[in-house]
Amino acid sequence: MDGYSSNDISAVVEADRAHVWHHLSQHKPYEQVDPRVIIEGKGMRVWDARGKEHLDAVSGGVWTVNVGYGRESIANAVRDQLIKMNYFAGAAGSVPGARFAQRLIEKMPGLSRVYYSNSGSEANEKVYKMVRQIAHKHHAGRKWKILYRERDYHGTTIGTLATSGQAQRAAQYGPYPDGFVMVPHCLEYRKQWDVENYGLRAAEAIEEVILREGPDTVGCLVLEPVTAGGGVIVPPTGYWEKVQEICAKYDILLHIDEVVCGVGRTGMWFGYQHYGIKPDFVTMAKGVASGYAAISCTVTTEAVFELFKDDPTDSMSYFRDISTFGGCTAGPAAALENMRIIEDEGLLDNTTAMGARLMANLHALMDKHAVIGDVRGKGLFCGAELVVDRGTKEALDEKRVQAVVADCMAQGVIIGATNRSVPGLNNTLCLSPALIATPDDIDQITDAIDQALTRVCG
Repeated sequence: MDGYSSNDISAVVEADRAHVWHHLSQHKPYEQVDPRVIIEGKGMRVWDARGKEHLDAVSGGVWTVNVGYGRESIANAVRDQLIKMNYFAGAAGSVPGARFAQRLIEKMPGLSRVYYSNSGSEANEKVYKMVRQIAHKHHAGRKWKILYRERDYHGTTIGTLATSGQAQRAAQYGPYPDGFVMVPHCLEYRKQWDVENYGLRAAEAIEEVILREGPDTVGCLVLEPVTAGGGVIVPPTGYWEKVQEICAKYDILLHIDEVVCGVGRTGMWFGYQHYGIKPDFVTMAKGVASGYAAISCTVTTEAVFELFKDDPTDSMSYFRDISTFGGCTAGPAAALENMRIIEDEGLLDNTTAMGARLMANLHALMDKHAVIGDVRGKGLFCGAELVVDRGTKEALDEKRVQAVVADCMAQGVIIGATNRSVPGLNNTLCLSPALIATPDDIDQITDAIDQALTRVCG
Protein backbone atom coordinates (compact mmCIF):
# COMPACT_ATOMS: atom_id res chain seq x y z
CA MET A 1 0.00 0.00 0.00
CA ASP A 2 1.68 3.13 -1.28
CA GLY A 3 2.84 5.68 1.27
CA TYR A 4 2.52 3.53 4.40
CA SER A 5 5.21 1.49 6.11
CA SER A 6 4.39 -1.55 8.22
CA ASN A 7 5.21 0.53 11.31
CA ASP A 8 2.76 3.23 10.14
CA ILE A 9 0.01 0.65 9.73
CA SER A 10 0.67 -0.95 13.11
CA ALA A 11 0.53 2.45 14.80
CA VAL A 12 -2.75 3.27 13.07
CA VAL A 13 -4.33 -0.02 14.13
CA GLU A 14 -3.26 0.48 17.76
CA ALA A 15 -4.52 4.09 17.77
CA ASP A 16 -7.82 2.89 16.34
CA ARG A 17 -8.12 0.14 18.96
CA ALA A 18 -7.35 2.59 21.78
CA HIS A 19 -9.42 5.59 20.76
CA VAL A 20 -12.01 5.07 17.99
CA TRP A 21 -15.60 4.15 18.80
CA HIS A 22 -16.85 2.42 15.64
CA HIS A 23 -20.37 2.55 14.27
CA LEU A 24 -22.59 -0.50 14.74
CA SER A 25 -19.85 -2.44 16.53
CA GLN A 26 -19.50 -4.52 19.66
CA HIS A 27 -15.95 -3.62 20.67
CA LYS A 28 -15.24 -6.47 23.07
CA PRO A 29 -13.76 -8.72 20.32
CA TYR A 30 -11.21 -6.01 19.48
CA GLU A 31 -9.43 -6.96 22.69
CA GLN A 32 -8.46 -10.24 21.02
CA VAL A 33 -8.29 -9.33 17.30
CA ASP A 34 -7.46 -6.22 15.34
CA PRO A 35 -10.30 -3.90 14.38
CA ARG A 36 -10.90 -3.73 10.66
CA VAL A 37 -9.09 -0.72 9.21
CA ILE A 38 -9.48 0.04 5.50
CA ILE A 39 -6.36 1.69 4.14
CA GLU A 40 -6.92 2.25 0.43
CA GLY A 41 -9.52 1.96 -2.33
CA LYS A 42 -9.44 1.94 -6.11
CA GLY A 43 -12.38 1.31 -8.40
CA MET A 44 -14.41 -1.56 -6.91
CA ARG A 45 -11.67 -2.75 -4.54
CA VAL A 46 -10.35 -1.86 -1.10
CA TRP A 47 -7.32 -2.98 0.89
CA ASP A 48 -7.28 -3.52 4.65
CA ALA A 49 -4.49 -3.00 7.19
CA ARG A 50 -3.15 -6.50 6.53
CA GLY A 51 -2.81 -5.72 2.84
CA LYS A 52 -5.66 -8.02 1.83
CA GLU A 53 -7.64 -7.01 -1.25
CA HIS A 54 -11.45 -7.11 -1.19
CA LEU A 55 -14.05 -6.64 -3.90
CA ASP A 56 -16.59 -4.29 -2.33
CA ALA A 57 -20.15 -5.38 -3.17
CA VAL A 58 -21.80 -2.88 -0.79
CA SER A 59 -20.31 0.45 -1.94
CA GLY A 60 -18.51 1.40 1.24
CA GLY A 61 -20.54 -0.80 3.56
CA VAL A 62 -23.66 1.40 3.51
CA TRP A 63 -24.64 1.95 -0.15
CA THR A 64 -22.60 5.11 -0.61
CA VAL A 65 -19.60 4.96 -3.00
CA ASN A 66 -21.67 4.90 -6.20
CA VAL A 67 -18.88 5.84 -8.64
CA GLY A 68 -16.15 3.80 -6.96
CA TYR A 69 -12.95 4.61 -5.12
CA GLY A 70 -9.96 6.74 -6.13
CA ARG A 71 -11.75 9.36 -8.27
CA GLU A 72 -9.10 12.05 -8.56
CA SER A 73 -11.41 14.41 -10.41
CA ILE A 74 -13.80 14.54 -7.44
CA ALA A 75 -10.94 15.03 -4.98
CA ASN A 76 -9.55 17.81 -7.17
CA ALA A 77 -12.94 19.50 -7.48
CA VAL A 78 -13.26 19.52 -3.69
CA ARG A 79 -9.68 20.74 -3.20
CA ASP A 80 -10.05 23.58 -5.68
CA GLN A 81 -13.34 24.71 -4.19
CA LEU A 82 -12.09 24.63 -0.59
CA ILE A 83 -9.11 26.79 -1.46
CA LYS A 84 -11.37 29.34 -3.17
CA MET A 85 -14.22 29.34 -0.62
CA ASN A 86 -14.65 26.55 1.91
CA TYR A 87 -17.59 27.60 4.01
CA PHE A 88 -20.17 30.18 4.85
CA ALA A 89 -23.39 29.65 6.78
CA GLY A 90 -26.32 28.39 4.71
CA ALA A 91 -28.22 31.66 5.09
CA ALA A 92 -25.95 32.78 2.23
CA GLY A 93 -25.41 31.02 -1.08
CA SER A 94 -22.33 29.57 -2.76
CA VAL A 95 -21.28 28.92 -6.35
CA PRO A 96 -21.27 25.09 -6.13
CA GLY A 97 -24.43 25.14 -4.02
CA ALA A 98 -26.34 27.09 -6.64
CA ARG A 99 -24.92 25.11 -9.55
CA PHE A 100 -25.60 21.70 -8.05
CA ALA A 101 -29.13 22.66 -7.02
CA GLN A 102 -29.83 23.68 -10.61
CA ARG A 103 -28.35 20.48 -12.05
CA LEU A 104 -30.21 18.35 -9.52
CA ILE A 105 -33.58 19.96 -10.19
CA GLU A 106 -33.07 19.32 -13.92
CA LYS A 107 -33.20 15.61 -13.02
CA MET A 108 -36.35 15.95 -10.89
CA PRO A 109 -39.34 17.34 -12.85
CA GLY A 110 -42.00 18.79 -10.58
CA LEU A 111 -39.56 19.71 -7.80
CA SER A 112 -37.78 23.03 -7.51
CA ARG A 113 -36.05 23.74 -4.18
CA VAL A 114 -33.00 22.20 -2.47
CA TYR A 115 -32.24 22.52 1.23
CA TYR A 116 -28.69 21.41 2.12
CA SER A 117 -27.57 19.53 5.22
CA ASN A 118 -24.99 16.84 5.89
CA SER A 119 -26.61 13.42 6.45
CA GLY A 120 -29.65 11.41 5.44
CA SER A 121 -30.98 11.46 8.99
CA GLU A 122 -30.78 15.24 9.03
CA ALA A 123 -32.40 15.57 5.59
CA ASN A 124 -35.37 13.51 6.79
CA GLU A 125 -35.57 15.42 10.06
CA LYS A 126 -35.92 18.64 8.03
CA VAL A 127 -39.02 17.23 6.34
CA TYR A 128 -40.56 16.32 9.68
CA LYS A 129 -39.97 19.86 10.92
CA MET A 130 -41.42 21.34 7.73
CA VAL A 131 -44.53 19.16 8.04
CA ARG A 132 -45.03 20.15 11.67
CA GLN A 133 -44.57 23.84 10.89
CA ILE A 134 -47.00 23.62 7.95
CA ALA A 135 -49.51 22.05 10.33
CA HIS A 136 -49.20 24.99 12.73
CA LYS A 137 -49.24 27.64 10.02
CA HIS A 138 -51.95 26.30 7.73
CA HIS A 139 -53.98 23.61 9.53
CA ALA A 140 -54.46 25.04 13.02
CA GLY A 141 -51.89 22.52 14.26
CA ARG A 142 -54.01 19.51 13.34
CA LYS A 143 -52.29 17.78 10.37
CA TRP A 144 -49.20 16.97 12.41
CA LYS A 145 -48.92 13.20 12.27
CA ILE A 146 -46.35 11.48 10.08
CA LEU A 147 -46.96 7.94 8.82
CA TYR A 148 -44.08 5.57 8.13
CA ARG A 149 -43.91 1.98 6.91
CA GLU A 150 -42.99 -1.20 8.73
CA ARG A 151 -39.47 -2.38 7.73
CA ASP A 152 -38.43 1.05 6.35
CA TYR A 153 -35.65 3.05 7.99
CA HIS A 154 -35.17 6.82 7.91
CA GLY A 155 -32.30 7.71 10.19
CA THR A 156 -30.49 7.58 13.49
CA THR A 157 -31.66 10.70 15.36
CA ILE A 158 -34.40 10.38 17.97
CA GLY A 159 -36.84 12.05 15.57
CA THR A 160 -36.05 9.82 12.63
CA LEU A 161 -35.89 6.70 14.80
CA ALA A 162 -39.47 7.53 15.75
CA THR A 163 -40.20 6.58 12.13
CA SER A 164 -38.11 3.41 12.14
CA GLY A 165 -40.07 0.41 10.94
CA GLN A 166 -37.25 -1.76 12.26
CA ALA A 167 -37.90 -2.55 15.91
CA GLN A 168 -34.35 -3.57 16.77
CA ARG A 169 -32.90 -0.34 15.37
CA ALA A 170 -35.23 1.69 17.57
CA ALA A 171 -34.98 -0.48 20.70
CA GLN A 172 -33.52 1.08 23.88
CA TYR A 173 -33.60 4.66 22.55
CA GLY A 174 -37.17 5.60 23.45
CA PRO A 175 -39.48 6.99 24.56
CA TYR A 176 -40.12 8.64 21.23
CA PRO A 177 -42.11 11.79 20.46
CA ASP A 178 -45.80 11.45 19.66
CA GLY A 179 -47.38 11.69 16.25
CA PHE A 180 -45.44 9.05 14.31
CA VAL A 181 -47.65 6.15 13.20
CA MET A 182 -46.64 2.92 11.43
CA VAL A 183 -48.41 1.44 8.41
CA PRO A 184 -47.99 -2.19 7.22
CA HIS A 185 -45.10 -3.33 5.02
CA CYS A 186 -45.58 -4.34 1.39
CA LEU A 187 -43.31 -7.42 1.08
CA GLU A 188 -45.40 -9.93 -0.84
CA TYR A 189 -43.05 -12.79 0.07
CA ARG A 190 -44.10 -12.20 3.69
CA LYS A 191 -47.66 -11.22 2.79
CA GLN A 192 -50.22 -10.40 5.45
CA TRP A 193 -53.25 -10.87 3.17
CA ASP A 194 -54.11 -13.74 0.84
CA VAL A 195 -55.43 -11.66 -2.06
CA GLU A 196 -54.91 -11.58 -5.81
CA ASN A 197 -53.79 -7.95 -6.06
CA TYR A 198 -51.38 -7.69 -3.15
CA GLY A 199 -49.98 -4.29 -4.14
CA LEU A 200 -53.42 -2.71 -4.07
CA ARG A 201 -54.28 -4.36 -0.74
CA ALA A 202 -51.02 -3.22 0.89
CA ALA A 203 -51.72 0.36 -0.20
CA GLU A 204 -55.30 0.16 1.06
CA ALA A 205 -53.89 -0.81 4.45
CA ILE A 206 -52.31 2.65 4.58
CA GLU A 207 -55.73 4.20 3.98
CA GLU A 208 -57.12 2.14 6.85
CA VAL A 209 -54.52 3.65 9.19
CA ILE A 210 -55.35 7.16 7.93
CA LEU A 211 -59.04 6.63 8.61
CA ARG A 212 -58.29 5.20 12.06
CA GLU A 213 -56.10 8.17 12.99
CA GLY A 214 -58.37 10.74 11.35
CA PRO A 215 -57.43 12.22 7.94
CA ASP A 216 -57.47 15.76 9.37
CA THR A 217 -54.61 14.77 11.73
CA VAL A 218 -52.27 13.20 9.16
CA GLY A 219 -49.84 15.57 7.43
CA CYS A 220 -47.32 13.32 5.69
CA LEU A 221 -46.45 9.79 4.60
CA VAL A 222 -42.75 8.86 4.36
CA LEU A 223 -41.67 5.82 2.32
CA GLU A 224 -38.52 4.42 0.75
CA PRO A 225 -39.07 3.71 -2.97
CA VAL A 226 -37.36 0.36 -2.39
CA THR A 227 -36.97 -0.62 1.25
CA ALA A 228 -33.25 -0.96 1.96
CA GLY A 229 -32.07 -2.24 5.35
CA GLY A 230 -35.43 -3.85 6.02
CA GLY A 231 -34.74 -6.52 3.40
CA VAL A 232 -34.47 -4.94 -0.09
CA ILE A 233 -38.22 -4.82 -0.69
CA VAL A 234 -39.48 -3.78 -4.13
CA PRO A 235 -43.14 -2.65 -3.87
CA PRO A 236 -45.54 -4.88 -5.83
CA THR A 237 -47.50 -3.88 -8.93
CA GLY A 238 -50.25 -1.35 -8.28
CA TYR A 239 -48.86 -0.21 -4.93
CA TRP A 240 -47.46 3.18 -5.81
CA GLU A 241 -50.39 4.26 -7.97
CA LYS A 242 -52.81 3.62 -5.10
CA VAL A 243 -50.52 5.27 -2.53
CA GLN A 244 -50.42 8.46 -4.56
CA GLU A 245 -54.18 8.38 -5.03
CA ILE A 246 -54.68 8.02 -1.26
CA CYS A 247 -52.34 10.92 -0.46
CA ALA A 248 -54.19 13.19 -2.90
CA LYS A 249 -57.58 12.12 -1.54
CA TYR A 250 -56.74 13.09 2.05
CA ASP A 251 -54.40 16.05 1.35
CA ILE A 252 -51.38 14.22 2.73
CA LEU A 253 -47.88 15.25 1.69
CA LEU A 254 -45.78 12.43 0.18
CA HIS A 255 -42.15 12.19 1.29
CA ILE A 256 -39.89 9.80 -0.65
CA ASP A 257 -36.70 8.86 1.18
CA GLU A 258 -34.04 8.31 -1.52
CA VAL A 259 -31.08 8.26 0.87
CA VAL A 260 -30.15 4.78 -0.38
CA CYS A 261 -31.89 4.55 -3.77
CA GLY A 262 -31.00 8.00 -5.08
CA VAL A 263 -28.45 9.09 -7.67
CA GLY A 264 -28.39 6.07 -9.93
CA ARG A 265 -28.55 3.09 -7.58
CA THR A 266 -31.68 1.60 -9.22
CA GLY A 267 -30.78 2.46 -12.82
CA MET A 268 -32.62 5.79 -12.88
CA TRP A 269 -31.57 9.00 -11.18
CA PHE A 270 -34.07 8.29 -8.40
CA GLY A 271 -35.96 5.18 -7.40
CA TYR A 272 -39.35 6.90 -7.35
CA GLN A 273 -38.98 7.69 -11.05
CA HIS A 274 -39.60 4.03 -11.91
CA TYR A 275 -43.17 4.40 -10.66
CA GLY A 276 -44.44 7.76 -11.96
CA ILE A 277 -44.68 9.19 -8.43
CA LYS A 278 -45.07 12.94 -7.92
CA PRO A 279 -43.66 13.54 -4.43
CA ASP A 280 -43.84 16.69 -2.33
CA PHE A 281 -40.49 15.95 -0.66
CA VAL A 282 -37.49 13.89 -1.77
CA THR A 283 -34.52 13.37 0.53
CA MET A 284 -31.10 12.04 -0.45
CA ALA A 285 -27.56 11.64 0.89
CA LYS A 286 -25.17 8.66 0.48
CA GLY A 287 -24.63 8.51 -3.30
CA VAL A 288 -25.05 12.25 -3.88
CA ALA A 289 -21.28 12.72 -3.66
CA SER A 290 -20.31 9.02 -3.47
CA GLY A 291 -18.81 9.58 -0.01
CA TYR A 292 -16.17 12.04 -1.20
CA ALA A 293 -17.75 14.78 0.94
CA ALA A 294 -20.64 15.00 3.37
CA ILE A 295 -23.86 16.27 1.80
CA SER A 296 -27.58 15.64 1.95
CA CYS A 297 -30.49 17.35 0.26
CA THR A 298 -34.12 17.90 1.15
CA VAL A 299 -35.84 18.68 -2.14
CA THR A 300 -39.36 20.13 -2.29
CA THR A 301 -41.95 21.37 -4.72
CA GLU A 302 -42.44 25.08 -5.21
CA ALA A 303 -45.85 24.69 -3.57
CA VAL A 304 -44.23 23.50 -0.33
CA PHE A 305 -41.66 26.32 -0.52
CA GLU A 306 -44.43 28.91 -0.95
CA LEU A 307 -46.06 27.79 2.30
CA PHE A 308 -43.17 29.42 4.16
CA LYS A 309 -43.46 32.75 2.29
CA ASP A 310 -47.11 33.55 2.92
CA ASP A 311 -46.60 36.28 5.55
CA PRO A 312 -43.21 38.02 5.47
CA THR A 313 -44.30 40.34 8.31
CA ASP A 314 -44.58 37.36 10.68
CA SER A 315 -41.18 36.73 12.25
CA MET A 316 -42.17 33.12 12.93
CA SER A 317 -43.44 32.23 9.46
CA TYR A 318 -40.26 31.11 7.67
CA PHE A 319 -38.48 27.78 8.11
CA ARG A 320 -36.37 28.57 11.16
CA ASP A 321 -33.76 25.86 10.77
CA ILE A 322 -30.03 25.68 10.26
CA SER A 323 -27.57 22.92 9.43
CA THR A 324 -24.06 24.10 10.19
CA PHE A 325 -22.30 21.99 7.62
CA GLY A 326 -25.04 22.55 5.06
CA GLY A 327 -22.94 25.64 4.35
CA CYS A 328 -19.79 23.69 3.49
CA THR A 329 -18.98 23.93 -0.22
CA ALA A 330 -17.17 20.58 -0.43
CA GLY A 331 -20.43 18.63 -0.67
CA PRO A 332 -22.00 20.34 -3.70
CA ALA A 333 -18.59 20.60 -5.41
CA ALA A 334 -18.14 16.83 -5.06
CA ALA A 335 -21.77 16.21 -6.06
CA LEU A 336 -21.39 18.16 -9.30
CA GLU A 337 -18.41 16.08 -10.37
CA ASN A 338 -20.10 12.88 -9.19
CA MET A 339 -23.09 13.68 -11.41
CA ARG A 340 -20.84 14.44 -14.37
CA ILE A 341 -19.12 11.07 -14.00
CA ILE A 342 -22.43 9.22 -13.91
CA GLU A 343 -23.56 11.00 -17.07
CA ASP A 344 -20.33 10.90 -19.06
CA GLU A 345 -19.58 7.25 -18.27
CA GLY A 346 -23.14 6.06 -18.92
CA LEU A 347 -23.44 4.59 -15.44
CA LEU A 348 -27.25 4.55 -15.38
CA ASP A 349 -27.26 2.23 -18.37
CA ASN A 350 -24.46 0.18 -16.83
CA THR A 351 -26.44 -0.13 -13.61
CA THR A 352 -29.44 -1.45 -15.51
CA ALA A 353 -27.34 -3.96 -17.46
CA MET A 354 -25.24 -5.14 -14.51
CA GLY A 355 -28.32 -5.22 -12.28
CA ALA A 356 -29.97 -7.60 -14.75
CA ARG A 357 -26.86 -9.79 -14.69
CA LEU A 358 -26.77 -9.76 -10.90
CA MET A 359 -30.44 -10.76 -10.68
CA ALA A 360 -29.94 -13.53 -13.26
CA ASN A 361 -26.97 -14.87 -11.29
CA LEU A 362 -28.95 -14.77 -8.05
CA HIS A 363 -31.84 -16.66 -9.66
CA ALA A 364 -29.33 -19.27 -10.84
CA LEU A 365 -28.08 -19.58 -7.26
CA MET A 366 -31.68 -19.95 -6.13
CA ASP A 367 -32.06 -22.91 -8.46
CA LYS A 368 -28.96 -24.47 -6.89
CA HIS A 369 -29.43 -23.61 -3.21
CA ALA A 370 -32.74 -24.37 -1.50
CA VAL A 371 -31.74 -22.01 1.31
CA ILE A 372 -32.55 -19.05 -0.95
CA GLY A 373 -36.25 -18.43 -0.54
CA ASP A 374 -36.62 -15.21 -2.52
CA VAL A 375 -34.59 -12.92 -4.75
CA ARG A 376 -35.58 -9.30 -5.34
CA GLY A 377 -34.12 -5.96 -6.35
CA LYS A 378 -33.92 -3.03 -8.73
CA GLY A 379 -30.75 -2.09 -10.61
CA LEU A 380 -27.59 -2.64 -8.58
CA PHE A 381 -29.59 -2.97 -5.39
CA CYS A 382 -30.47 -6.61 -4.81
CA GLY A 383 -31.27 -9.01 -2.00
CA ALA A 384 -31.54 -12.75 -1.43
CA GLU A 385 -33.67 -13.88 1.51
CA LEU A 386 -32.38 -17.05 3.19
CA VAL A 387 -34.75 -19.58 4.74
CA VAL A 388 -34.59 -22.94 6.49
CA ASP A 389 -37.44 -24.28 4.38
CA ARG A 390 -39.07 -22.77 1.30
CA GLY A 391 -42.44 -24.25 2.19
CA THR A 392 -42.68 -22.77 5.68
CA LYS A 393 -40.48 -19.75 4.85
CA GLU A 394 -38.85 -20.07 8.26
CA ALA A 395 -36.05 -17.52 8.32
CA LEU A 396 -32.46 -18.72 8.50
CA ASP A 397 -30.91 -17.86 11.85
CA GLU A 398 -29.10 -14.52 11.84
CA LYS A 399 -25.86 -16.13 13.02
CA ARG A 400 -25.80 -18.44 10.00
CA VAL A 401 -26.59 -15.52 7.68
CA GLN A 402 -23.65 -13.64 9.15
CA ALA A 403 -21.53 -16.77 8.69
CA VAL A 404 -22.27 -16.53 4.96
CA VAL A 405 -21.15 -12.88 5.04
CA ALA A 406 -17.98 -13.85 6.91
CA ASP A 407 -17.19 -16.63 4.45
CA CYS A 408 -17.46 -14.20 1.55
CA MET A 409 -15.18 -11.80 3.42
CA ALA A 410 -12.63 -14.57 3.82
CA GLN A 411 -12.80 -15.05 0.04
CA GLY A 412 -12.09 -11.34 -0.48
CA VAL A 413 -15.65 -10.24 -1.29
CA ILE A 414 -17.53 -7.85 1.00
CA ILE A 415 -21.30 -8.37 1.00
CA GLY A 416 -23.96 -7.14 3.42
CA ALA A 417 -26.95 -8.59 5.25
CA THR A 418 -29.83 -7.34 7.32
CA ASN A 419 -28.79 -7.47 10.95
CA ARG A 420 -30.32 -6.39 14.25
CA SER A 421 -33.17 -4.72 12.38
CA VAL A 422 -36.36 -6.80 12.15
CA PRO A 423 -36.76 -9.38 14.94
CA GLY A 424 -36.64 -12.90 13.52
CA LEU A 425 -36.21 -11.69 9.95
CA ASN A 426 -32.59 -10.60 9.72
CA ASN A 427 -32.03 -13.08 6.93
CA THR A 428 -31.51 -11.16 3.68
CA LEU A 429 -28.16 -10.88 1.92
CA CYS A 430 -27.79 -7.32 0.59
CA LEU A 431 -25.81 -6.40 -2.52
CA SER A 432 -25.16 -2.90 -3.81
CA PRO A 433 -21.94 -2.79 -5.83
CA ALA A 434 -20.78 0.49 -7.32
CA LEU A 435 -22.40 1.63 -10.55
CA ILE A 436 -19.09 0.96 -12.35
CA ALA A 437 -19.36 -2.81 -11.82
CA THR A 438 -18.28 -5.06 -14.70
CA PRO A 439 -19.58 -8.52 -15.65
CA ASP A 440 -16.49 -10.07 -14.05
CA ASP A 441 -17.18 -8.16 -10.81
CA ILE A 442 -20.77 -9.38 -10.73
CA ASP A 443 -19.72 -12.97 -11.37
CA GLN A 444 -17.04 -12.81 -8.66
CA ILE A 445 -19.64 -11.60 -6.15
CA THR A 446 -22.13 -14.36 -6.89
CA ASP A 447 -19.42 -17.02 -7.13
CA ALA A 448 -18.34 -16.10 -3.60
CA ILE A 449 -21.92 -16.35 -2.36
CA ASP A 450 -22.26 -19.73 -4.09
CA GLN A 451 -19.21 -21.09 -2.28
CA ALA A 452 -20.24 -19.56 1.04
CA LEU A 453 -23.73 -21.06 0.87
CA THR A 454 -22.26 -24.46 0.09
CA ARG A 455 -19.93 -24.34 3.07
CA VAL A 456 -22.31 -22.74 5.61
CA CYS A 457 -25.65 -24.22 4.58
CA GLY A 458 -24.72 -27.40 2.73
